[in-house]
Amino acid sequence: MGWWKGRVVFPLAVLALIFPGRVQGGMQAPGGHDTALPGQATADASGTITLAELVREALEKNPAIQAAQYGAAAKKATIESAQTLPDPVLGFQQMGDINPPGLQRGDPSSGRTYSVTQEVPFPGKLDLKGKIAATEFEAETWNQRQTRLQVIADLKVAYFNLYFVDHSMTILEENKKLLEQFARTAETRYRVGRGIQQDVLKAHVEISKLIDRLTVLEQRRAAIEEEINSLLYRPPGAPLGKPAEVTKADFPYPYEQLYELARSHYPLLQVQEQEIQRSQHRVELARREFYPDFALGFSAVERSGLSEMYGIMVNAKVPLYFWRKQQPELSSATMSLDSARKQRDNTTAQLNAKVKNLYLAATTSERLAELYRNGVIPQARLALESAVAAYQVGNVDFLGVLDSFFTLLDYEIKYYEVFTEFHKALAQLEPYTGLELVK
Repeated sequence: MGWWKGRVVFPLAVLALIFPGRVQGGMQAPGGHDTALPGQATADASGTITLAELVREALEKNPAIQAAQYGAAAKKATIESAQTLPDPVLGFQQMGDINPPGLQRGDPSSGRTYSVTQEVPFPGKLDLKGKIAATEFEAETWNQRQTRLQVIADLKVAYFNLYFVDHSMTILEENKKLLEQFARTAETRYRVGRGIQQDVLKAHVEISKLIDRLTVLEQRRAAIEEEINSLLYRPPGAPLGKPAEVTKADFPYPYEQLYELARSHYPLLQVQEQEIQRSQHRVELARREFYPDFALGFSAVERSGLSEMYGIMVNAKVPLYFWRKQQPELSSATMSLDSARKQRDNTTAQLNAKVKNLYLAATTSERLAELYRNGVIPQARLALESAVAAYQVGNVDFLGVLDSFFTLLDYEIKYYEVFTEFHKALAQLEPYTGLELVK
């Protein structure tokens, strides 16, 4: 079933019954086909923006997305280095004459010593350091995904806000034109004695109210444009066209499915899962620090008049002060692991509330839009038609007709509000579930 797309056709057509021949714009044409409203004319292609186009531009230009990509690449580059042995140490020593430099012939203690030393951590330490770096890269990858999803969600919310503001302005502009025409007609009726001055004054008051509402919406539209420009990394004040028409998104997911998807796809939760793994590796590495690291060396001694000598060396770094160094480090790593687990549990608990609230916002807005389309707006239209009929026979004054007219107007705007709130809730669900709910 298609969603209702009429704007101000019904109130215009009804009020045309009061002043036949005077109300032109937005009336229903003979044969039952709606004529285009001034604000409904097909926009020039260059002046229409689609959500898909804006999303593509944001993915290409948004600095936050690009920074997150570089951050993930930087973490990836550290994995291999974390698993690599320390750089070897080369050495040279001469024992003998200094000026001029030389060896003392026949002296066993005189010689040139060439050496190389390689530090070797206790087995398993390098592997753990590599795993720590790998989990940091995975966490940064999820952070990158979170940044990307959040930027796109913010862009979609801003786009739907712009969609609502533009449609509201169109409705108000059309009704403002109608009221201006109606005020002129009321003035004519008053001058010939067929109307009262109160009708004229009330019409001008309502016109002023519409101008006030339009002014507020114009200010809001300018703020939304700047928000979108910032997300697209456009210069301030860059022109932004009108949003294209939005087709209602499908939302077939029950809450339980959304929550399960969020448990496995919410990037911040996955970041904390990686933090738990990293902390586990750090605990294991802290335990390995109680074991000694080694240094292996080889040297060759060149002597004058004597045969060359060779030597090998094995050193061990003894964790002699473990109660002041290794033990506190292990305690710190263990507490960090406990903290990471509690943060994960807290995020999981909050995730339920966040997904539930957005799910309720989406389903409630969806039901309200259906209610306005199928119930409230048709009933308000019938009430307006009844008021017009009563006004024509003198049973209702003009203020009653005007009240019914604005009631219908407000419901039409409210329809677009809940329609956009539905899509905004879906857009805000995307970073949690990993689904593309609105396109």
